[in-house]
Amino acid sequence: MEDFDVPIERRNTASVKWDRYRDRDILPLWVADMDFASPDVIVRALQERVAHGVFGYGNAPKGLLEAILAYVHAHDGWTLRPEWIVWLPGLVSALNLACRATGAEGDEVLTLTPVYPPFLSAPRLALRQLITAPLDYRAGRYAIDWEALEETVTPATRLFLLCNPHNPVGRVYTAEELERLGRFCERHDLIICADEIHAGLVLDASMRHRSIASLHPDLARRTITLMAPSKTFNVPGLGFSFAVIPDAALRERFRAAMKGIVPDVNVLGFAAALAAYRGAEPWRQALIAYLRNNATLTLDAVRAMPGLDIAPVEATYLAWIDARALGHQNPQRFFEGAGIGLSDGADFGAQGFVRLNFGCRRALLEEALERMRRAVEHGGKTG
Repeated sequence: MEDFDVPIERRNTASVKWDRYRDRDILPLWVADMDFASPDVIVRALQERVAHGVFGYGNAPKGLLEAILAYVHAHDGWTLRPEWIVWLPGLVSALNLACRATGAEGDEVLTLTPVYPPFLSAPRLALRQLITAPLDYRAGRYAIDWEALEETVTPATRLFLLCNPHNPVGRVYTAEELERLGRFCERHDLIICADEIHAGLVLDASMRHRSIASLHPDLARRTITLMAPSKTFNVPGLGFSFAVIPDAALRERFRAAMKGIVPDVNVLGFAAALAAYRGAEPWRQALIAYLRNNATLTLDAVRAMPGLDIAPVEATYLAWIDARALGHQNPQRFFEGAGIGLSDGADFGAQGFVRLNFGCRRALLEEALERMRRAVEHGGKTG
């Protein structure tokens, strides 16, 4: 049995998450990296690879392609072909590559906001124009605003960046929503780049993740799908992901954009991925059960705090909180002053919001939520 309540000291381990508040009494619940030890099967695979002692340039290990194809088919019902796979050292670089591989300088890239910050920066770095349509928050749930989408797209738009499951609002888009989005992209002749890095973290038992490219072949031909074990199995620091690109011409443009810029995957990233996709499913199931309880705890606690609103978490270990009614210009800084380190919603395109990472042991989460409650109670309504 996995015990996610076991404390693991992350201070003084060169952790980005924990070093941000070094020597300060602030609980870090910001960047999307969990505080849990990775599955034993991954740790053992890494120990075995390290014991070899030689860390030269590496190819994908034998069996990795087959393991990925089997995993995606089992979880998403999508039958991949080996030639569709492109190895990558991380998802953020892939978002930038997708922008460079579609259209030309000055063309537009469309996405829905709020969204993971690299969605907002990648088009600019590729000398493209970013255009955004806001998600609609209605009846306590985020949804695509189809009218806003149609009003935003132009003849110069070439690429649609999709986040599914969505970071930060935690949505798992339904097959019906994806079908309609697919028709929108076909009608406007848009390439789709779908970030599906949180696909293994669906918490709502009534929902199932679907890849938009799996819905029908025409959509697959216009889609770059990005996947990784990093969030699901807590190995983001090992730098491994992959793109699924069924269309040969699009795949070649994507590979051409990589040349001379994107490094190869390191041998430890490959080893961890193979172990994750082959043998870490029991750990993932235990993790999902634990995160579901953490999500319920977070939603119940935040909903009881006046001035805060929180969206249901269908997937991920991230809670999206509307703090605008507190009356603080920068709620992230306000909560930081109360000893809780959250992500600033402004970075996601939504000032006045914060994102809370509940991928941590329950005792730490309870302490953080209690600090939030006291902060709201004593200072939430000041200007």
